[in-house]
Amino acid sequence: MSDILHRVGIKASSPTATYQALSTIDGLRGWWTTDTHGESRPGGVIRFRFGPPGGFDMKVLDLDQDARVLWEVVDGPGEWIGTRVRFDLRQDGEHTIVLFRHQGWAEPVEFMHHCSTKWGVFLMSLKSLVEGGAGSPHPHDVKIDNWN
Repeated sequence: MSDILHRVGIKASSPTATYQALSTIDGLRGWWTTDTHGESRPGGVIRFRFGPPGGFDMKVLDLDQDARVLWEVVDGPGEWIGTRVRFDLRQDGEHTIVLFRHQGWAEPVEFMHHCSTKWGVFLMSLKSLVEGGAGSPHPHDVKIDNWN
């Protein structure tokens, strides 16, 4: 199994604003994709859409206030089905540290390389949202190739 891993420091006095951006529908719309719908509660499903080529459905497995958000991919590209997306938060001085994992890829196929870069782009969007009040969610994100 292979994982995508990222670490981002977000200048914030506590993890609360970052947690809200990760755990609420409006927060997710502010940094990942404006076409986000569903129920952000344990057992709920959130639908993230990116126009063509499609999107993902995530089942919410865990929401631990100011500490963790965990989803399982239940619909989307075959490489994503059954993988888990995890955000762990902790405070380190003036920064909230986000440890990101997209876990459980069967193998490191080329699409995984693309997704790793896009996760980096969107994590920078999250940082911009929390630090400055505006992210760059899809369709306003940085395009990196024909896959978007």
